[in-house]
Amino acid sequence: MDPHGYGKQPGKPVTLLDVALAAGVSVSTVSRVLDERLPPSRSKAAERVRQAAADLGYRRDIMASSLRRGGTGTIGVLVPRLSDTVMALVYEAVFRAAKRQGYFAIVATCGDDPVQEWSATESLLDRRVDGLVLATSRLDDRLPSHLRKQGTPHVLILRTDGISKSAVGDDEQGGYLATRHLIDLGHCDIGLLTGPKFTSSARDRVQGFFRAMYEAGIPVHQEWVRESGFGIESGEREGAALLSMPNRPSALFAVNDDLAIGVMAAAHRQGIELGRDLSLVGYNDIPLSACLPVPLTSVHTPFDHVADLAIDLLFAADETASPIRRVMPSLIPRASSARYTGSR
Repeated sequence: MDPHGYGKQPGKPVTLLDVALAAGVSVSTVSRVLDERLPPSRSKAAERVRQAAADLGYRRDIMASSLRRGGTGTIGVLVPRLSDTVMALVYEAVFRAAKRQGYFAIVATCGDDPVQEWSATESLLDRRVDGLVLATSRLDDRLPSHLRKQGTPHVLILRTDGISKSAVGDDEQGGYLATRHLIDLGHCDIGLLTGPKFTSSARDRVQGFFRAMYEAGIPVHQEWVRESGFGIESGEREGAALLSMPNRPSALFAVNDDLAIGVMAAAHRQGIELGRDLSLVGYNDIPLSACLPVPLTSVHTPFDHVADLAIDLLFAADETASPIRRVMPSLIPRASSARYTGSR
């Protein structure tokens, strides 16, 4: 016998009707109160429903609910790797945004391999996801075009091909802010770690760097512009090469925080003190940035805002609206960047 005094057979799943009888309300009321997609009601009846559901151990049948609305209630998220802090943060932000809309987000990884990207996408689609959120798009990537032709709901996040629905940071403005910060501190000898050319995010941050330098009338030394990957190892390798030059820059913009952390390691090995001998700016403002021995100046990207836009775009009915939404970044100054004193 259940705690509310009416019969329910042991082992039988608790239904909406069971909760309705226990709370003294209609089944439709229970359905509305327990629908996570709706704003929570604070009425006394709603409180009774939630208490009865908790007492009875009610669990919503997500699959049945999803089938009634014509889907599975799941979203597939594809990232290069979860060992990349930015991609892990983006997936978590998408998971939260999806949950607020009543969906469950599942993740797959594919590295930077286009073949693995297609394979992982097919695996997600085989699981009947209602849509895809892709953080993997390359500028030469054929997958978004294929998904558009197939009519598969999808949205690109952090990167864009310029055509598919995309939720991104304003990376050109972010690159401009990072470089302008160093210029405003009096630096003219500024180097750049570009990140990989196949991503729109790296391309746009580099464009922001060149725009700031051009506006300030500061020449760019091409030997101080080094193409790199996005990882710490790449930052350490290219940073060591830059800092070993007889005529090295006094400041450096690395287009993501992992690259900047690699530069920090290279500088430490060479006895170069950040904030005194070298000013350094990263990008994305990952949580570690503020906790380093020399806290890293970085451009902050509001991942939760980007993720909310991505989920809204994924299921947007208005196809006439702009398919690309950009979120404005902000510069977070810390000890790794300081005013140029004329000595290194």
